[in-house]
Amino acid sequence: MLQPSPRSPLATLDLPPNRQDLVQPYLSSARAGWEGICAEAMHEPREFEGWLRPVRPDISLTLFTGGPMFLEWRHLQAQRSWTGVTLRHGDLILRPTHSVPYELRWRSLSSAPTHTFTLAMPQEALADTAQHVAGDDPTHLTLVERAGFQDPLLLQIALAMWRTLAEGGPDGQLFAQCAAQMLTLHLLRHYTSRGDRSAALPSPTHTLSARQLQRVIDCIQDQPGQQLTLRVLADQTGFSPAYFAGLFRRTTGETPHQCVLRLRLERAQQQLAATELSLAHIAGACGFADQSSFTRAFKRALGVTPRAYRRECRGSIMTRTTNMPSSTSASIS
Repeated sequence: MLQPSPRSPLATLDLPPNRQDLVQPYLSSARAGWEGICAEAMHEPREFEGWLRPVRPDISLTLFTGGPMFLEWRHLQAQRSWTGVTLRHGDLILRPTHSVPYELRWRSLSSAPTHTFTLAMPQEALADTAQHVAGDDPTHLTLVERAGFQDPLLLQIALAMWRTLAEGGPDGQLFAQCAAQMLTLHLLRHYTSRGDRSAALPSPTHTLSARQLQRVIDCIQDQPGQQLTLRVLADQTGFSPAYFAGLFRRTTGETPHQCVLRLRLERAQQQLAATELSLAHIAGACGFADQSSFTRAFKRALGVTPRAYRRECRGSIMTRTTNMPSSTSASIS
């Protein structure tokens, strides 16, 4: 089981010593080198009391999967009574930055284990997206706290980031940064004090110029084995990462991560068909963490493993060679 990294805000801020002894995140983005967003997955205890959650500067989104639980919380300084909610598979909790500490307790409602996946990002990420993407004044935005709700898009983002963190997939940090941009924009449009007025957030129409797009493509292709970040790609255009991510998707129909993955898989296809290089060598040369992550990504995109694809390519070449007319028959005809 992975231990929490000292750099993880969820480990250092949320978990008092007694809970740290009981629950450890088995996946942590700090170990994966992600920047700008923290992600942790946990197996939750069946019952817990006395979790004092202090003031924290981060926005957090927690996904609950598995067995249901009853969760209660109360703000300590206001001396409020307990507020409770039953959480079921697929439910979410959205917490804005907190100015007062509060206490949590919960108990399981079934024998099935409960798992959580929590994403935490700084308030500045929301403000930056509001300013550069939505053209809104971030000082007038208030994120609405919600518990026990479901949102298909937030669910898919959380599950995709959970899977990427578990698999150690290619360009995991780039994927996390792109997903975080989608997450913050969705929060702006639907979970702020202006969330019921989504039309007030303008829908940008600008796109990248052909020259700007080519610079990004060249950057990706010139560094096939390097782990790219959203900022590195955005620097090719002169835009902020938040603004660039939206421009790129409107221009190409892909996120930057999807484009990087597609180009690297195309390069891998070429090497599989034209060389005798080992799968491990091709994986590293095309920017994949290892052969296993390369095989998963390749099969997910093309429906076959790299080894099977190479066999198909060789079989196709042999078939074409066999069906070619001989020089004698060609001259007679």
